[in-house]
Amino acid sequence: MAAEDISETITALDRALGQIESVSDPAAMATEIADLEQQVSAPDLWDDQENAQRVTSRLSFLQAELKRLTGLRQRLEDLQVMVQLAEEENDASVLEDAVQEAASLRTTLDALEVRTLLSGEYDERDAVVTIRSEAGGVDAADFAEMLMRMYLRWSERHGYPTEVYDISYAEEAGIKSATFQVKAPYAYGTLSVEQGTHRLVRISPFDNQGRRQTSFAGVEVLPVVEETDHIDIPEQDIRVDVFRSSGPGGQSVNTTDSAVRITHLPTGLVVSCQNEKSQIQNKAAALRVLQARLLEKARKDREAEMNALKSDGGNSWGSQMRSYVLHPYQMVKDLRTDCEVGNPEAVFDGAIDEFVDAGIRWRKQQELAAR
Repeated sequence: MAAEDISETITALDRALGQIESVSDPAAMATEIADLEQQVSAPDLWDDQENAQRVTSRLSFLQAELKRLTGLRQRLEDLQVMVQLAEEENDASVLEDAVQEAASLRTTLDALEVRTLLSGEYDERDAVVTIRSEAGGVDAADFAEMLMRMYLRWSERHGYPTEVYDISYAEEAGIKSATFQVKAPYAYGTLSVEQGTHRLVRISPFDNQGRRQTSFAGVEVLPVVEETDHIDIPEQDIRVDVFRSSGPGGQSVNTTDSAVRITHLPTGLVVSCQNEKSQIQNKAAALRVLQARLLEKARKDREAEMNALKSDGGNSWGSQMRSYVLHPYQMVKDLRTDCEVGNPEAVFDGAIDEFVDAGIRWRKQQELAAR
């Protein structure tokens, strides 16, 4: 690449970084960081542990984001110096290093640009993910467990903490359903594009005749409810059932009826939690999930009202959105974005960023087209 070409590339990178900075607003970040640092230094911060965790988590996130932005700006300035040096010294090796650094910066900025597209009401929040087996019998239950592992591995790859609230194991293999939380800023905005019906095609390991089987699993993604959401649930609107926590094969996790199932009577929504040791903790966790589902229901009701005013109707989030084919060929393809890869094993091991990024871009295009 000639020096003139790399200079054009740097100009494009500078423009892209400038757009990201205009959305992220580093100055506002610095102001909020200073305010949060004052809160963290307060001696009574941990009197309210939930608020303390929220404050420290937000502070850590903003510090990392600001460091990332300032680091990218510094890398871009260093790149400009590198190109200038290559021109003055007529040094091809330095120019080659500059080309590689420019490519690396482009990749980093592309990934960061996707984050700027997350501007929904709840996009900044943690995510509550529920996976359910659907049509396909034991293969569907096994597929649901594969998807759960996929999302937990994706979270692990990114260093995001997770907490499993509830797993309902199937009789032969796999799971009927599972609910877990991904604790990271923008987890909801990022993972919400994974919501929908997933389809698996493979030679069934549970069919002694070795026939090809198609099975389905559903993924639901909700934002974590915060105190400011004011989702009031009167006691008379819920029924609380307790039962004994259990794992695969029905083996007891403990010997008390600590697991909790809550039914929201007005809507019929049912949630359960069994990962905590006490009934009180499980009830609190189940209520948080119920609040998240009621919050999402309210959002969808508002969205349905808006869609009813449009001639073209609503969207198709509940429809089939991705196929995982293991036989007769190897491919994972997103049916909305046409993004596809030929390595399902890597995808099931958590390598889903390409699909997530494409889904976020696709959703933004749909939103713009609907205006």
